[in-house]
Amino acid sequence: MKKHRFSWSHLYLVLVFAVLYAPILFLIVYSFSQGNSMDHFHGFTLQHYQELFDDRRMIVIVINTMLIALLSALISTLIGTLGALQIDKTTNKLTRGTILSLNNILMVSPDVIIGASFLIFFTRFHIGLGFWTVLLSHIAFEIPIVVLMVLPRLSEMSGTMLDAAEDLGATNWQMLSRVILPFISPGIFAGFFMALTYSLDDFAVTFFVTGNGFSTLSVEIYSRARQGISLEINALSGLMFIFALGLIVGYYFIQQANQHRLQKHQKSGAV
Repeated sequence: MKKHRFSWSHLYLVLVFAVLYAPILFLIVYSFSQGNSMDHFHGFTLQHYQELFDDRRMIVIVINTMLIALLSALISTLIGTLGALQIDKTTNKLTRGTILSLNNILMVSPDVIIGASFLIFFTRFHIGLGFWTVLLSHIAFEIPIVVLMVLPRLSEMSGTMLDAAEDLGATNWQMLSRVILPFISPGIFAGFFMALTYSLDDFAVTFFVTGNGFSTLSVEIYSRARQGISLEINALSGLMFIFALGLIVGYYFIQQANQHRLQKHQKSGAV
């Protein structure tokens, strides 16, 4: 029986997680403080959460942010999945490399450059800044993320599966819906959740393309922080952290279910 011994790698992991999560826990703890600052903890209260739910402007901004995140994630997942399927079919190495390079431009470009580019584009064509400009911008920088999540799954798929389906008389739609999509579904879900989280926490691009009368959480929190620290923001941060944790747990269970279904399908095929 092996005994777990202390190692520097374990200490390093503990320090890394402490640095990552200590600020978040600090914010959440002080969201329950009776005071109005984070100088000292003045006793437990839910006052700041009550203030958050009474703040109609913040509730509207939360709804706007979630709507933008869900719509952009869904649309970018659809477009990115179709794009990954087309890239996977491309046999010319030069064409494939060029497409992948163009796809990765938004991944490696600074957010400030991307935001400024979108701002110039929308201004040039006299498109009013607001909901639609934020949505289009988020879709644009989320598509490459989805492509990069789906392509590895496509590369892992054996060509014999498609050959077998074709020999059995399956149409192109049947091969896509019953063979390809079920196999790459973990990559599709991963791309969707990645796009969703990128949209929720984006600030730089959103800051450039949002207009008067419309805002998202990241921009609103930045604006309020400039006026002074409010523990209402701490309460909001705590709720968003729980929401993000729920997304991660949900994705984990979806992934486990997909793996279980795939293993069950392989066993039934072997029999």
